[in-house]
Amino acid sequence: MRAGRDERARVRGAQRGSASDLEALFRTHWPRAFRAAYLVTHDAGAAEDIAQESFLAAIRALDRFDRRRPFGPWLHRIVVNRAIDWTRARKLRGEVELVDSLPAPEAAPAGGETLAALAKLSPEHRAVVVMRYLLEFTPGEIAEALDLPRGTVNSRLRRGLDALGDEP
Repeated sequence: MRAGRDERARVRGAQRGSASDLEALFRTHWPRAFRAAYLVTHDAGAAEDIAQESFLAAIRALDRFDRRRPFGPWLHRIVVNRAIDWTRARKLRGEVELVDSLPAPEAAPAGGETLAALAKLSPEHRAVVVMRYLLEFTPGEIAEALDLPRGTVNSRLRRGLDALGDEP
């Protein structure tokens, strides 16, 4: 309960222009934002850019943020959607993933085999699997963060897990 009140106070302060409250929000949410972006993109540089751009987008939209809601899921919605868009754009450009040649950054709580398996999922399936099993969001939180019906989240989780189970 206390953490939620502290976060709401930081958001209120950031909305009023407090640099220290904004910094506190950044310190609190940066690791998970970066990790979410990395686990969807499998590219540390892109993940850092996406997480930073997402924070900037959140700051620009902070005046429209509903302080009664938690900041983290709102930010993660921005991060994951940008990471999905980046991954789609990379596929359209025909870029090659370097999962096997690049070590995973320390912020990624998954080994190389897990990352390689996740890389084979579509960005939409990868996002929900990452949010559920690596970032520990509930299906309801994922649905809210990604603005999806709960049934769609459950379907993507099932299909993603089925695809991961089909891996040799």
